[in-house]
Amino acid sequence: MDIEFLGGAREVGRSAVLVNDRLLLDYGMMAETPPQFPVGDPDPDAVVVSHGHLDHAGAVPALVDGDGRPPIHWTPPTEELALTLARDTLELHGGTMQCPFTETDVRRVTQASERHGYRESFEAAGHEVTFFDAGHIPGSAHVLVDDGETRLLYTGDFHTDDQQLVAGTTARPDADVVVCESTYSDVEHDDRATVEERFVESVETTLWEGGTVVVPAFAIGRTQELLLVCEEHGVPCYVDGMGKRVTEMLRQHPEFVRDEDAFRRAKSHARFVTGRNGQRKRIADQNTVVVTTSGMLSGGPAMTYVPEIRANPTNKITMTGYQVEGTPGRDLLETGRAEIDGRVMPVSARVEQYDFSAHADREGLLDFLDSYRDAEVLVNHGDRCEAFAEELRADGVAAGAPEIGEVVTTAGGK
Repeated sequence: MDIEFLGGAREVGRSAVLVNDRLLLDYGMMAETPPQFPVGDPDPDAVVVSHGHLDHAGAVPALVDGDGRPPIHWTPPTEELALTLARDTLELHGGTMQCPFTETDVRRVTQASERHGYRESFEAAGHEVTFFDAGHIPGSAHVLVDDGETRLLYTGDFHTDDQQLVAGTTARPDADVVVCESTYSDVEHDDRATVEERFVESVETTLWEGGTVVVPAFAIGRTQELLLVCEEHGVPCYVDGMGKRVTEMLRQHPEFVRDEDAFRRAKSHARFVTGRNGQRKRIADQNTVVVTTSGMLSGGPAMTYVPEIRANPTNKITMTGYQVEGTPGRDLLETGRAEIDGRVMPVSARVEQYDFSAHADREGLLDFLDSYRDAEVLVNHGDRCEAFAEELRADGVAAGAPEIGEVVTTAGGK
């Protein structure tokens, strides 16, 4: 089996792996300025998408812009999330060199789409493929690829611990080669229940003091997780931005969330912001919580809320996801100032960060890979892929960290 890394190798973003020059696993983008896309110009016979985050699915419509119409295989939530992201990308960058696809391409994606559930094997480009629940976000999948000689497990992004929204992965299918994400290979997450307790206690204190809490959150997964936390603890909250659409959509796929009833209650508990007639500025003056995009303060309705609450030290901004270097969210955490709509603003409101990560930490990665001690492990999707691979080798695992553009040929186990 030939495994070519077109993106996501020794980096986080633009994941894309080409198997036997025929089957493409993921086709994401890196949300920088300008955006970055996988290398090469793949022309696959079929595409399989692990989950609906921008760095794994963001460039998929570009694959159907020519004469080729490769079938695109994914779970139902992944398809809908990918299309939501594609339309958002068109709104932001449509008609510019920063967007590699058009509205026509997005429509073609729906024509090429083939949906599958977990543990339902299907054929793609001459390979037998099976999805397993990866425990990352609704619809996320480990992808098992069998070419008749080698069984490849592409982990996608995964979590081994339960979240409010989805249960942690328990799947450990037999494989000869594992392409494994390593986002948090040097991090130990705090216990999730403890993180939730600290978050709720902090939020309730601010509300008791009469303040407003703005919670920047990623629209896919993180927003819904926080709505579940707020409902469970009776914290009043609004939801704004793309997270509204994603929440509505996931209600249509209850089999892909951990607790359908809890998710229904969380959606009913949250108040959805329309954004009409100055509603956001009025909400910013209320004694409430606002869960809103963008998670890194790089756009979205957060650009309205933060300037409105920034001057009052009773108010609070709680960051709930990793803040990439160079983003306004990272600047705010490190300096107490952030560039909002072209102006650098000092922020007197208190700023806190909570680890609601949907990725396995070091312990989770090692526990997962313990089932594959006899397999070849190819580490990707991380800032320290080489170091983690070296640590695995020191523990007796055949591990490597391919570079962008590298082709790994493996003999397999059959």
